[in-house]
Amino acid sequence: MELLSCRPIARIENDFTGLFGIPRQSGLLEQLESRIVFEKPYGQKEAVRGLESFSHLWLIWQFSEHTDPAFHATVRPPRLGGNTRVGVFATRSPFRPNPIGLSCVKLKRIEVLPRHAPVLIVTGADLLSGTPILDIKPYLPLTDARPDARAGFAEQTASHALTVRCPDDLLARVPETKRSSLIALLAQDPRPGYQNDPSREYIFSFAHITIRFHVNGTVLTVTDVEPE
Repeated sequence: MELLSCRPIARIENDFTGLFGIPRQSGLLEQLESRIVFEKPYGQKEAVRGLESFSHLWLIWQFSEHTDPAFHATVRPPRLGGNTRVGVFATRSPFRPNPIGLSCVKLKRIEVLPRHAPVLIVTGADLLSGTPILDIKPYLPLTDARPDARAGFAEQTASHALTVRCPDDLLARVPETKRSSLIALLAQDPRPGYQNDPSREYIFSFAHITIRFHVNGTVLTVTDVEPE
């Protein structure tokens, strides 16, 4: 079998330092800002010339934290309860024959400083900080958008959201610029779909802060916020 060799052209930088809590899909939380920093020799101004005229981008990237080489024909999507198996190619599971991800993000701006490589500022990314980017392509609404497309079993959880309760004294420990992003992130319910124990405490890291919470029904309550 012929092997295809790819090298990262860039890496993403954001507030996600752990896998738990990352949005399930790109574009769900437009409040979340990320930086795409190019590797040498790809960080050239000429390489992004004209990119500013596009509002959205496709990111092709590598699941760098999932390195299982075995092929699994079926997987168990968390949002289906963690027990129902479906074909791997009917999901966006990270456990794939080739660990490649695809995300659509919004391009806010391109920062170009004198004698420095351009940096892309995007929102709506669902990538762990440090994830290698393999390629960047402009999103074309004429051909890439399909309003009549079916979403399969993913439609079952499309409207799932939680009410977030965070005491003022705990919210005050979060940097002001990160508060709305944190609340929006928690409202998306970062728990695995098969976990529904109201007594269970969940912990995840965001923006160098450790957040503890529990969920009862459709209400998520933050119980502690600690700077890392």
